[in-house]
Amino acid sequence: MDVIPVGIKAVVPTATGTAVFLGDEEKVFVIHVDPLVGSAIGNQLAGTKTERPLTHDLMGMFLAALGGKVERVLINDLKGATYYGRMIVTAENELQQRKVIELDARPSDCLAMATQQKAPIFVSRQVWDEVEDMSEVLRKMGEEGKDEG
Repeated sequence: MDVIPVGIKAVVPTATGTAVFLGDEEKVFVIHVDPLVGSAIGNQLAGTKTERPLTHDLMGMFLAALGGKVERVLINDLKGATYYGRMIVTAENELQQRKVIELDARPSDCLAMATQQKAPIFVSRQVWDEVEDMSEVLRKMGEEGKDEG
């Protein structure tokens, strides 16, 4: 599958959740996520520690305890307004036998785990070609933020 490496460009709270802007230098698109997951992604990006572990923190600790880690995540499909994701996890046992596991996951959870584990994020070429470029919207938001600050 042809994939595009992307990064999280911005995490913006909205009236109904959180807008996560993903992209590269060429194009940016938005995935809307639950406000709690959006907050977790934003906290991870900012390096903010929570008083107690959140669900994604717990998942990360659980993976580490089993000798696993998130290797990469992929936003692999878009049907209507619903994105689909895959999380690729690797684990190594005490005999140095390596196992690769591919899990179906909500893109929001994929992004939260990738951010927490500093794993790369990819988008399939099919999704990339289908999404609307929101680069200009993100640029304007940045300018408005500078004007207000």
